[in-house]
Amino acid sequence: MRQYLLSVYQPDGDPPPPEILDPIMVDLGKLNAEMQAAGAWVFALGLHPASTATVIRDGVLTDGPFAEGKEHLGGFTVIQARDLDAALEWGRRMSAILRPPLAIEVRPVV
Repeated sequence: MRQYLLSVYQPDGDPPPPEILDPIMVDLGKLNAEMQAAGAWVFALGLHPASTATVIRDGVLTDGPFAEGKEHLGGFTVIQARDLDAALEWGRRMSAILRPPLAIEVRPVV
C-alpha cells in the first residue's frame, strides 16, 4: 500500500470558538478511529499557529509564516491506501467534517 498525506489548510486568524470547534474535533476523532480500524491511519499531527513558525531560506531565519497567502498548514494526517481513489475518499470524508473554509490536500508520499 502507498502512503498519502492529507494536509489541512486553514485561514489565518483565531480558531473558531469552542461551541463550533469542539463538535468538529469529536467527529474528527471518530474519523481517525475509523481510519485506524480500517488499517489506513499511520499518524496525525496538529500544528501550533503559523505565527510560531520560523522559516529558513538560504541560511537566513525569518519569524512567522513567510508565504504570501491567507491560509496556512494547520495539521496533517498520514494514511496508507491501496490507491489514490481510496486516499481521496478519506480526504473527502475529512473535508466533510472540517467544512469550508478549511481545505484538505491529498498528496502521495514519495
